[in-house]
Amino acid sequence: MEGAVLSPSPWHEGEIALQRRMGVEARMSEVGRRVVRDHLIDQHREFYSLLPMVVLGAVDQRGDAWATLRAGRPGFLHAPDAHRLTVELARESADPAEAGMEDGASLALLGIDLGTRRRNRLNGTLRRHARGFDLAADQSFGNCPKYIQLRQARFVRDPSEQTAAPVSPSSGLDDAARALVRQADTFFVTTYADPHGSGQLDVSHRGGRAGFVHVAEDGWLTIPDFAGNRFFNTLGNIALNPHAGLVFPDFSTGGLLQMTGEAELLFEQPGGEPLEGAESYWRFRPRHIVWRPDALPIRYDFAEWSPFALNTGIWP
Repeated sequence: MEGAVLSPSPWHEGEIALQRRMGVEARMSEVGRRVVRDHLIDQHREFYSLLPMVVLGAVDQRGDAWATLRAGRPGFLHAPDAHRLTVELARESADPAEAGMEDGASLALLGIDLGTRRRNRLNGTLRRHARGFDLAADQSFGNCPKYIQLRQARFVRDPSEQTAAPVSPSSGLDDAARALVRQADTFFVTTYADPHGSGQLDVSHRGGRAGFVHVAEDGWLTIPDFAGNRFFNTLGNIALNPHAGLVFPDFSTGGLLQMTGEAELLFEQPGGEPLEGAESYWRFRPRHIVWRPDALPIRYDFAEWSPFALNTGIWP
């Protein structure tokens, strides 16, 4: 309608720059205003209540980004209204992401159902209470199901019982960590745009064929960016701020390999032949690594490859 005032774009300058590079800036401006909301729609409110696991992204007091997975019986996530999601989880001192989950902190949340490939994102402000915390909605939106491998969940212990397995911190990837990364078909990444705070905090899924993450001898990880929804939340954040955190789950044992460090964008193939399906690349240098065996009370049994993942390349 003539004279109508457009709502502000939900994208920041890093995301817009990458959308412009791909020639989709105008289209994504319209899409963003339509699909990125400041509240939870009914479909998303129902979806979260069905999940046995959630992915969280946080930033600690040093500015280090961490990604983590937490599990609970379905219903541990529920939305009492359209503007907040209640997360009933006990604190886990062994989880390095906990340091960024104090009252008033920014938090990124990814609800992902590996049994159906559905996923929704929620970014907002954390408010602590006796049962866990509420996440007040700032940005809420859905994501496409591309590159998600189908897996079926099963609990192996009561989720209220935290593991007694010792945590192993390190400053570099040992042989076991390298092997886990090299055989991974799924990981999650936390980034944020504002290097002076935690603005535009995001946690995202990454998937591909086993071997889509390259581990160099010096410990750098190189990751292809496959064609997706053109939001560029992760890469847009990295364009403005290198701090990033990755978590590689071992779905068969419940172990979590968490790492924080710095990332950088690569717009050309870093040596050799380009990987099929890759539009660009980014790499990550882990600075602090934490291996938490048996961290999750849940196991995921592999069921089916994503057809999109099967059409992408892997490193030789």
